[in-house]
Amino acid sequence: MTRRSSSVTIYDVARQAGVSVATVSRYINQNAPISTEVAVRLEQVMTELRYVPHAAARHLASKKTWAIGLLLNNLHNDFFVPLLNGVEAVVRERGYNLIIATYHANRHERTRPPIGPHNTDGLLVFSDGLMDEDLVPLYESGFPMVLVHRMPPQNLSIPSVTVENVHVIEKLVDHLVNVHGKRRIVFLRGPVGQEDSGLREKGYRAALQANGISIDENLILNAEFERDIAYRVMNELIDCEPRIAFDAVFTGDDDAAIGVLKSLHEHGIRIPEDVAVAGFDDLVFAPFLNPPLTTVRAPTEKVGQIATERLFGLLENHPSNEVVFLPTEIIFRRSCGCES
Repeated sequence: MTRRSSSVTIYDVARQAGVSVATVSRYINQNAPISTEVAVRLEQVMTELRYVPHAAARHLASKKTWAIGLLLNNLHNDFFVPLLNGVEAVVRERGYNLIIATYHANRHERTRPPIGPHNTDGLLVFSDGLMDEDLVPLYESGFPMVLVHRMPPQNLSIPSVTVENVHVIEKLVDHLVNVHGKRRIVFLRGPVGQEDSGLREKGYRAALQANGISIDENLILNAEFERDIAYRVMNELIDCEPRIAFDAVFTGDDDAAIGVLKSLHEHGIRIPEDVAVAGFDDLVFAPFLNPPLTTVRAPTEKVGQIATERLFGLLENHPSNEVVFLPTEIIFRRSCGCES
């Protein structure tokens, strides 16, 4: 039977992991390097014993940090500006501080996330900022958290706020096919395993199949939701021999659309006459691109606002495991062939 965290000490962790108490202390406080192998072993033992370091336990039991954490996988994309605006507005209104950190979760190098129970009162976890196995010990300890642009793992009742991806992409691809006559539509994926990217691909594939268009895997490319990567993969697609024909590009998100438009312009490909282009998010620059970008408008700022309100609800003992889906809509502009 697993022991309760309140009865487990740092000495128990050290003994079960086969290391010194000083090594456990260094791992918890991250004030000196330890090997990846030892870090993985300590994390496993702490999870098995449900051990909460004393500093975190004091915060959870009797002290408030007056800080909310937002854990992201990167900050490279303009998408995060409205999201942060929504989060920050609620945090400021409640008189809290906002701590933002990036964390690259992977199964091979297990390091402790920079924010969590040891320095915040609650956590917003964006997309794949944490892996499922990272969420389990936080959930089991009762630490308040809300997932953003991500559904909770099976059997974990964690509140989540995201947007509708599948049906709106089905409508967008259907529009490209039936209004503008496009049949060779490129899809640019986001990061591998990222939920939004997977759902958008699901909508893309469903729309092609519904219109009797066979799916050409050569037209599905990895662009990571990054403009520089999108620019490179589009150049490779255009320049490859033998040439792969295409007449439209769904860029996956608006940031990638910048790279796509740059590549098409540099190759003398007319937009939308030769190739239609559409994105996702309707970021502030979308109407000012050349040509103005047809895209899906997602209420990104509202996602941040509602997720943060849900988190404060947990802090105020109003538990919720609700998953909120916010609606999206297509904004038609000239890049797909419509009149702005």
